[in-house]
Amino acid sequence: MTSKNPNMLESGSLYIVSTPIGNLKDITLRALDTLKEVNIIAAESTDHTRGLCSHYGIRTKLISYNQHNHKSRAPGLISRLKNGESIALVTCAGTPALSDPGALLITMACDNDIKITPIPGASAALAGIAACGLKIDRFLFAGFLSNKAGKRKNELKELADENKAIIFYEAPRRVISFLEQLYEIFGNRKIAVLRELTKAHEEILRGNVEDIITELSSREIRGEFTIITEGSDKTGDKNAIPDDIEQEIKSMIDSNKGTKDIASSISEIHNLKYRAVYKKVLDIKRELEKE
Repeated sequence: MTSKNPNMLESGSLYIVSTPIGNLKDITLRALDTLKEVNIIAAESTDHTRGLCSHYGIRTKLISYNQHNHKSRAPGLISRLKNGESIALVTCAGTPALSDPGALLITMACDNDIKITPIPGASAALAGIAACGLKIDRFLFAGFLSNKAGKRKNELKELADENKAIIFYEAPRRVISFLEQLYEIFGNRKIAVLRELTKAHEEILRGNVEDIITELSSREIRGEFTIITEGSDKTGDKNAIPDDIEQEIKSMIDSNKGTKDIASSISEIHNLKYRAVYKKVLDIKRELEKE
C-alpha cells in the first residue's frame, strides 16, 4: 500500500501563496511547486504575475482578482473550489490579504468550509521589522492609511498613544505628506523608512521624523515605502493636561461641543496628544454630571 505524497495538492483547496516583494529569487520551492500544480492562479495583477511565471516556466492559467473586481469575482472562485479545483491566490508582491483584496476570498472560503493552506514567504512588513534597527518587542500592523488627509489625520490620532511599534505602508506620491502628519501628531519620534526592499535600489533611512522629512524633500521620490515608528512613551509631557486647559475644556463642554471636537481642538491648539485630551474630556464630563 502506497502512502500519500505530502507534496501533492488537495482538490478544492485555496492556497495563499507569498511571492517576491522585489528580488525574484525570494520565493520558496514550495511556492513554485504550488503555482505549477494548481488549476488556476487568482492574481492581483495578471501582467505582473505572468512575468514571475514566465521567469520560472510556470504555465498555469491566470485570472485577475483585484480591488476592482474582487466582489464580483469571488463567488465564481468559491464555486470552482467547491467543484474540486485548486486555486492559488497571489498578490503583486509579498503575502496576500495584508492591505490586499484577497481577504474577502479567504473569508468566503472559511464561511464555505473550504480548506485554506498558507504558503509562507516574503513580506515587506516582516523584512522591515528585521532591518529597521529599532528596539521592537511587539508591533502593530497598520498598513495603508486613508489617502484623504483629513481621515488619515484622524487615523493617526487613534494610533498616537500606541506603545507598540507601528508598521505603515505608503505610496511615493504621498510619503512626504504622510510623514508631515506623523510629525504633527506623533512628534519627532524615531522611525525607520525602508524603500524598494530587496530591489536594486533598496534603501533604509533611520532617524527622527523631522530629519527624514528633510532628507526625502531634497530628492525625487520613487519606490514603495515601509515606515516603522517606535512605540509611544506614555510618560511624556504631552499626556499631562494643565489646570488652565481643564477650565478651557469645561467652557467648551458648556457650549455643547462634542467630545471629539473638543479633543481635536485642544490637542491642536496646545500641541497635546489627542487621546490624552479625549480621555480628559470624558473624565471632566463625568465629574460635571455628578455635580
